[in-house]
Amino acid sequence: MSNPFDLTAKSILVTGASSGIGKQSAITLSQQGAIVTITGRNEENLNQTFTALSGSGHQKIVADLTNETELAALIANAAAFDGIVLAAGIVKVLPFRFINKAEMKSIYETNYEAPILLTQGLLKAKKINKKASILFISSISGVKVGLVANSMYSGTKAALSGITKTLALEMAPQQIRVNTLAPGMVRTEMVTGGVSDAVSKEALSEDEKLYPLGYGNPEDIASTVSFLMSDAARWITGTDIIIDGGYSCK
Repeated sequence: MSNPFDLTAKSILVTGASSGIGKQSAITLSQQGAIVTITGRNEENLNQTFTALSGSGHQKIVADLTNETELAALIANAAAFDGIVLAAGIVKVLPFRFINKAEMKSIYETNYEAPILLTQGLLKAKKINKKASILFISSISGVKVGLVANSMYSGTKAALSGITKTLALEMAPQQIRVNTLAPGMVRTEMVTGGVSDAVSKEALSEDEKLYPLGYGNPEDIASTVSFLMSDAARWITGTDIIIDGGYSCK
């Protein structure tokens, strides 16, 4: 009897694989038998992810997906994929009245423009196979809840949710599924490093109390990523999948 959760020999691209959810997703996918292509901007961190992958046949590509030349090169040199996990992203905590065009442009290019143009380029080049799975890593912020001083980040994540539904309809004739995965707070470098530069450990501790199951870990998200890449999720498309330890039940 075949196992619909099995990823053996599936070719999957993971962006943002140098850290956090992208890194753990790549590792988990490789443990499930997938042949993984990882990409990220930080070569040293990407090498660490590559070393941690199980199995063989994997590929690493150091690339800044906001750079048109590097984006085009990745698309041109890529093989065809059975799945893509678009996990690259940045966050900037800034009250709405202090946002500016430069900050908006930076977060928009990374969180929205780059994954959309990469997906469009791969589809145009016919490098996403029939029955493949496209997954945008979104957030409950902008999709399910609002968070103070998080307007720019929330806006980009809400935009991913919107485009997912249209793309899912367009790709349905090819049985290509398109979804977003919307996590709550996960203990990644973005939380323990980037966010905590502006938010104290005490404030994070108080925030975690709002999560019935506490903050998540990258492995919690990666397991769901693995499921959505598998044939077990073949009837799931065009939706935002909330994974937040009960936070949005409030």
